[in-house]
Amino acid sequence: MGKYSKYIGIAFVFLLLALVRWFQNELFYDPYLLFFQNDYLYMDSPRQETLKLVASTALRFFVNTGLSLLVLYLFFKDISIVKFSALVYGVSFCILIPLFLFYVLDPKQENYYLFFNIRRFLIQPILLLLLLPAFYYNRLNQ
Repeated sequence: MGKYSKYIGIAFVFLLLALVRWFQNELFYDPYLLFFQNDYLYMDSPRQETLKLVASTALRFFVNTGLSLLVLYLFFKDISIVKFSALVYGVSFCILIPLFLFYVLDPKQENYYLFFNIRRFLIQPILLLLLLPAFYYNRLNQ
């Protein structure tokens, strides 16, 4: 794969990540999208279908994870980086999804900010923003 096709591939996958974000209302069930866009610290938690919400959040996490792992592979061409990153994503999911479920089932206004950030890690490719520069820095220092 040439240098230009590598960067075109990476740009295409980033475009796919952006499309997931732009079409989130159509693709995923999430009553918290509007809730957190408003003044949520002074509102009651919205009604939701818990199983549908958790399944939709998990699906979005796995879609973002797959695309993020593809970016890491295209950028570094190192399967060990992809395997380690998959482990990081797996451990993150196992930690974050029970916390997410806890805050969905027991919403309290004093926990909204923490819930907002846990949800953010699940539905946005934030780990990619942490892993990509970390692996790049590691590669520079080898």
